[in-house]
Amino acid sequence: MAPPPTSDDSAGLVARTVAGDNAQPLTISEISALLKRTVEDRFGFVRLRGELSGVKRAASGHFYCALKDEGAVIDGVMWKGNAQRLNFRAEDGLEVIATGKLTTYPGRSKYQIVIESLELAGEGALLALLEKTRARLAAEGLFDAGRKRRLPFLPQVIGVVTSPTGAVIRDILHRLADRFPSHVLVWPVLVQGQGAAEQVAAAVRGFSALEPGGPVPRPDVVIVARGGGSIEDLWSFNEEAVVRAIAECSIPVISAVGHETDTTLADFAADRRAPTPTAAAEMAVPVRADLAFSLADLATRQRRAVYRPVELGRERLAARARLLPRPENLLQPQAQRLDEIADRLRRALGDRSAKGRERLAGVAARLAPSLLSRSAIEAQRRLEAARLTPALVERPLQNGGDRLAGLVRVMSQLHPEKPLERGYAIVRDRAGKALTHRAEAAGETLLSLQFRDGTLGVVPAGGTPPPQPPPAAPRRRTATPPTQDDLFG
Repeated sequence: MAPPPTSDDSAGLVARTVAGDNAQPLTISEISALLKRTVEDRFGFVRLRGELSGVKRAASGHFYCALKDEGAVIDGVMWKGNAQRLNFRAEDGLEVIATGKLTTYPGRSKYQIVIESLELAGEGALLALLEKTRARLAAEGLFDAGRKRRLPFLPQVIGVVTSPTGAVIRDILHRLADRFPSHVLVWPVLVQGQGAAEQVAAAVRGFSALEPGGPVPRPDVVIVARGGGSIEDLWSFNEEAVVRAIAECSIPVISAVGHETDTTLADFAADRRAPTPTAAAEMAVPVRADLAFSLADLATRQRRAVYRPVELGRERLAARARLLPRPENLLQPQAQRLDEIADRLRRALGDRSAKGRERLAGVAARLAPSLLSRSAIEAQRRLEAARLTPALVERPLQNGGDRLAGLVRVMSQLHPEKPLERGYAIVRDRAGKALTHRAEAAGETLLSLQFRDGTLGVVPAGGTPPPQPPPAAPRRRTATPPTQDDLFG
């Protein structure tokens, strides 16, 4: 190269080309291209560790950020294709390891790293990301205890979201068969690696979208299961898509991810957390043998409850029966009295028979032929001694005739027409009934007056006289029968 120009030479206003000088001036673009080529050739593959800052996703899908440490900052860009393959949500403050190549950006005279892959810098960074995601989702209320639902006691259909080839599904099916055989629907998914979170979230939402009574039975409970592993292996179940799908599921969800010490965000969002997939199967269904034993015990208790009042009633009845007198004691006085009466009856019958025999013997003694003959002779003698005088017959006849004559005299005086001979009259109505009151006579339109020698029709005062019937023939007076003379007078 030519020596630098002297002070005298530099005093000019126009740049001059010195003879033998090969340092031709470069344009900005040329130097930028030289720098870009030099940086890319020298740093074509680098791995940088730093803290993310200024994370931004453009509408085009590209990912922009800055990596920094205590003393420097370098810009980074990840193109859309690589950004879509990120296994975590990049946020400010995360410590990451970026793999890519260095390049320059001539438009701003800056250098930057084109990131091909982005990884968290160790489990500490991963746990920090996990805690930040947990806090953010918890603030939205996705982990609230009030959102937890009770599991059905005896589900008819159980949905399982897991890998179809792993040991998890075999353990679940085996445990269900041992406890209570049920209808199981398996939704096969990836449980680790790229796309696993999207498949798990889609499976949970798919079970939730099934309609009751459709061609595919709707599960009563869903089990999201995976075997144990490192935090990186289980990271798919910490993804926000999986957590939101579990929280929004309309079916109760059991999370059985990893072993007892493993915890994922899916466990917080699920209605129940199972320490192992086998434990999830135990939570889902009861033990059929225990149910049968419980039913038998309830049936026994029911029978006891039904028979207990009967037994108590029987005991109370027996206690009251012991207080009652015995039947033979109640009947003993009557039996004794019956014996006494029967004994008295036998004695009375014997005495009566003896007395009857005595009377019969006495009567038989009086019925001797000699006594009968003597009685007959005495009766004949009394008959012959008795005389029939006329006075014995005439006296009763005379007394009867006197009584009869007296009755005839009284009858003639009490005859209703006897007063007619003394000038009285009998007032009768149309029917011939004798009237004894003035009010009865005043209510009649025609009256009949019976006299000694006939009847006369009259009209009460103020009445209209009816037509007169032809006069009746004079009634002939009945001759009074002659009084019978006394037969003995």
